[in-house]
Amino acid sequence: MKYILSILALLLISCKPIKHANYTICNQTVSTTVNCPENGSCSLELIPNKSLEFKVDEFGNSYPVITKGDMVILKYTFKKNTVSNAQDSNYTEIVYAELNKNISELTLKDNELESRKLYFGRLCYCKGETGYYPIKKGEFTLTMEPKNTIKIDFKFTIKEVPQIISTINEFISLKSN
Repeated sequence: MKYILSILALLLISCKPIKHANYTICNQTVSTTVNCPENGSCSLELIPNKSLEFKVDEFGNSYPVITKGDMVILKYTFKKNTVSNAQDSNYTEIVYAELNKNISELTLKDNELESRKLYFGRLCYCKGETGYYPIKKGEFTLTMEPKNTIKIDFKFTIKEVPQIISTINEFISLKSN
């Protein structure tokens, strides 16, 4: 019995409480990314004090509207390098998400993605294959890392249009509150 109590006491002493950090975003944060296709450039933005809404135009195409609000917008942008001597070679993919002002760890899967307004945008001269689409299939994870850093892991697929970006695996550095 004495040995069991000693072992339990040792285990309790050696265990550390797990800290779950909480970050409040006050200023817009923009960073270049590490994991980007070779034929383009990528950026990651956190835009505080905004709200994200997707409206539909008279042709049935959705588009983002960013207004003042109490949320943080995550915006991931991939811009494909343009082809010289080609007038219509601009190609961009954008992923939007709306996060709480106090960012904390988060995991969403499939149907839960719509709760954070996760949308994929494909902007190009691609007749009938451009616009913004809700992401309904995938897994989105925010993890708090040491040194005031958030890790973003997102794997997703879109049925409506072809896509280049299907995985976002990035870190963004922040200040703690």
